[in-house]
Amino acid sequence: MAKWKSLKDMSILSTAYPRLDGMDKVTGRARYSSDVRPAGMLYGRLLTSPYPAAKVVDIDVSRAAKLAGVHVILTNLLEGKAVRYAGQPVAAVAADTPEIAADAVDLIRVKYEKLPFAADLDSAMQEGAPRVFSDRENIVAARRPTQKGDVDAGFAAADVVVEATYRTQVQTHSCLETHGSMVEWKGEDLYVYDSTQGVHSVREGLAKNLGISPTQVHVICEHMGGGFGSKLQPGFYTAHAARLAKKAGRPVQLMLTRKQDFLSAGNRPDSLQKLKLGAKKDGSLVAFSGTTWGTAGIGRGARVRQPFIYEIPNVYAEHHDVYTNAGAARAFRAPGCPQASFAMEQLLDEVAEKLNMDPLDLRLKNETNATRRKEWKIGAEKIGWQRRRKTPGSDSGPVKRGLGLGASIWWPGGRGTRATMTVFPDGKVEIRCGTQDIGTGTRTIVAAIAAEELGIGLEMIRPLIGQSDFPYSGGSGGSTTAPSVAPAIKNTSEKAKAKLAEIASGFFGASAEDIIFENGRVYMDKSRKKSMSWQEICQLLETQPLTVHGEWVEGLSSAGVAGCQFAEVAVDTETGAIRVEKVVAVADCGLVLDRLTTESQVNGAVIQGVSYALYENRLMDPITGTMINADFENYKIAGALEVPEIEVVLFDEPERGVIGIGEPPTIPTSAAIANAVYNAIGVRLRSLPMTPDRVLDALDAQPVTRKED
Repeated sequence: MAKWKSLKDMSILSTAYPRLDGMDKVTGRARYSSDVRPAGMLYGRLLTSPYPAAKVVDIDVSRAAKLAGVHVILTNLLEGKAVRYAGQPVAAVAADTPEIAADAVDLIRVKYEKLPFAADLDSAMQEGAPRVFSDRENIVAARRPTQKGDVDAGFAAADVVVEATYRTQVQTHSCLETHGSMVEWKGEDLYVYDSTQGVHSVREGLAKNLGISPTQVHVICEHMGGGFGSKLQPGFYTAHAARLAKKAGRPVQLMLTRKQDFLSAGNRPDSLQKLKLGAKKDGSLVAFSGTTWGTAGIGRGARVRQPFIYEIPNVYAEHHDVYTNAGAARAFRAPGCPQASFAMEQLLDEVAEKLNMDPLDLRLKNETNATRRKEWKIGAEKIGWQRRRKTPGSDSGPVKRGLGLGASIWWPGGRGTRATMTVFPDGKVEIRCGTQDIGTGTRTIVAAIAAEELGIGLEMIRPLIGQSDFPYSGGSGGSTTAPSVAPAIKNTSEKAKAKLAEIASGFFGASAEDIIFENGRVYMDKSRKKSMSWQEICQLLETQPLTVHGEWVEGLSSAGVAGCQFAEVAVDTETGAIRVEKVVAVADCGLVLDRLTTESQVNGAVIQGVSYALYENRLMDPITGTMINADFENYKIAGALEVPEIEVVLFDEPERGVIGIGEPPTIPTSAAIANAVYNAIGVRLRSLPMTPDRVLDALDAQPVTRKED
């Protein structure tokens, strides 16, 4: 089975080194989809419905068609002329400038027949609520409930039982770069510069939508400004842009406006969770039951992953998706897990309080993951868990502090990535791989792995990624990118090294198995008495570059991630403001490829978790059925002033090979904060986001006077 070098033999991997594209990004040289503007390019713009439910009776484009600079207008964007959410595309235009395109959209007159709607979870679940789809109920029947053991017997045997209801909000992806594409037809072939997490998935999906061969579609993504799961799939905007470009005979760029991005380009589903947990006096969890609901708008996939993490012998859990008149959800960093963690980790703390047991001890009692057992202890020491007040809310003064904790988990591993490497006579190395860098540093680790294996510097490697014409790699989602790509690059590098070793063996008159590649030189054997430089061995190729093909192999990556977080908060009981002061994030990392980008991933995940816990919330107007805060002025995201001190602890297990790190560190943040808030004020907040008004309402509803510890 393939193996990585030991850490002591590595010179690049597992150290901290800067991104190869860092300078391009800070200087503005990096090209994003919106930066690609070939000669003759037109600007696309969508007309979207202002109504959450309606039928399109008539579309009049006569005034828009007369506007100078308008080249194409499409009006067949709706199937069956049915509108099911505010923001759904109805028509599209292509014009010489963005301003003309916007004016043209304003000139299109659409006659709608407005229909009743249900734009949020509560209204859609009411008896007699308007149906989002005429042929099905809003509440989807539970499919394959999770069942094991005897739940009734488990609760009967429990010494402590806690029941509670928790809610989480709809969170939008809020990518810095909106969704969009620049497309250009060259003969029968379509070239697509797309802001995407999956160049191959866009190629396949777009080809199917347009009724052409995937070989005719060429997708390029040099850089992209955030996706978090929302850009894994081909977008409707790309297909519309392709049709505009085909009809106009010119390239078309179509980037969604910020409002359109909020309304139609994905979100994390909300949840309503009614849960029950039973435990024995010694803290052993014995039974769990739960019913959850969530809305993915007009789509599916709002599952809440309950019961979360902890092994419980008797379980019953069922989930119901609920259709609403809102834009469909898309995958969002650890789908279904932050919602589940927020509820389950609080439920555990409530059980611990009834048992008069330390919440950390309760978790250690039920912890079956050997790695996380170690991580719990590391995190507790880093945060100073012994400082936690045993009596919640007993801190003196209006500003009260507390500590809380939560666990994370993730499941997927690597999969079938392929790559090609070419070694040139001048010593330069080129790698082609159809993965994409979504901001995580994939381009950099591709070069680093090759440089490590070949024993040369990073400056000798040219990593070429982000094109569907390159060897296949899957979408960058589910924390599968590094465990998929890294083994393929190592395997490809090994094959190139083996070929070069054969050449070197002839030069030295030695065995190819004894050849050593190290520090930019090639040695005959371990004695290191005879050697040549990397450039010298490459010159032996003369004019013929060496090209090899490699693929993902087992043994170099693994699946299953454990982790935990501890949070310290300060809550002002007079204003209701919550300030997260510190988060300790212990992350299970396997073999760390680049410590700098790994820590960056954990930092970003925690910040996103803080934002989810305290600020972000899609607000739907019950009168109009549309999102009323679809902009960055009113949709609050954690900024620099709200970011706490984050202490990242990378828990190395290099023997496991490469594992993913993107998803798990964002899962437990909101739960750890919620438990810390309870420890601070003695009142539990069971709904996200935990805004000042909710803090004050909770304090008013349950006034408690507590003594000092």
